[in-house]
Amino acid sequence: MGRVTVKRRVMKLRETAVAHRIDVLAAEEPLEIRLNGRPLTITMRTPGDDFDLAAGFLVSEGVVTSAEQIAAIRYCAGATQDGSNTYNVLDVRLAAGTSPPLTSLERNFYTTSSCGVCGKASLDAVRTVAAWRVDDDPAPVTAEVVAALPDRLRSAQRVFDRTGGLHAAGLFTPDGRALCVREDVGRHNAVDKLVGWALRDGRLPLSSTVLMVSGRASFELVQKAVMAGVPVLAAVSAPSSLAVELAAETGLTLIGFVRGSSMNVYTGERRITPSPAAP
Repeated sequence: MGRVTVKRRVMKLRETAVAHRIDVLAAEEPLEIRLNGRPLTITMRTPGDDFDLAAGFLVSEGVVTSAEQIAAIRYCAGATQDGSNTYNVLDVRLAAGTSPPLTSLERNFYTTSSCGVCGKASLDAVRTVAAWRVDDDPAPVTAEVVAALPDRLRSAQRVFDRTGGLHAAGLFTPDGRALCVREDVGRHNAVDKLVGWALRDGRLPLSSTVLMVSGRASFELVQKAVMAGVPVLAAVSAPSSLAVELAAETGLTLIGFVRGSSMNVYTGERRITPSPAAP
């Protein structure tokens, strides 16, 4: 397994003072995901929860919807000249009878830690038909619960405490109980790791749940939420216009700028109950 953090000697400047110290960085390494032995995508990620990452990616792309459709996930040995394992290449073998969509195999994916949709031919290519509907999932949640989620997500970020350089995605119940939290240098990878955990644990679709993410809410994060059956997506920063458009089309509740007691509900406001006014 690759390292989650890396130590680096740095020069620290504070006004006129100069000092040298060891800084802890979030590790970033490429992961090649193969499907039935064929290269499918490369993503820059923080090592850890790689099997969940691969499984979640396949859910997001509409390749699988249940754990039974995956026969095995394994790291590929001999990834270096000396035959050692870098743990940066893994192969997902589908179960007999599971046929992935041809478009998922024919696309040339290249994902970076900053933008998950780079390398896809068009927006139409990522508007994958979801296996579950979210528009008819009531999933009521109070604004008070949503307002508390950023702090609950932050408190679960163990690697962020050491590096300050990771995004996080957390899955919560409508009453604010944490089900799973994942970290990664890429916000889309953090969500894939979370969705992959849910797939392998037999929890899909993720009905009546709230997905809380650090950073902004992009088009791709909305797509991943919808593909996993998540009815509510909240972010600490802004959504993009396409994210709001897709959320409106699918019936997802999209919330942005969750900071303190304030937030913006962009779509699906029927699920959100405002906090009672102070006496």
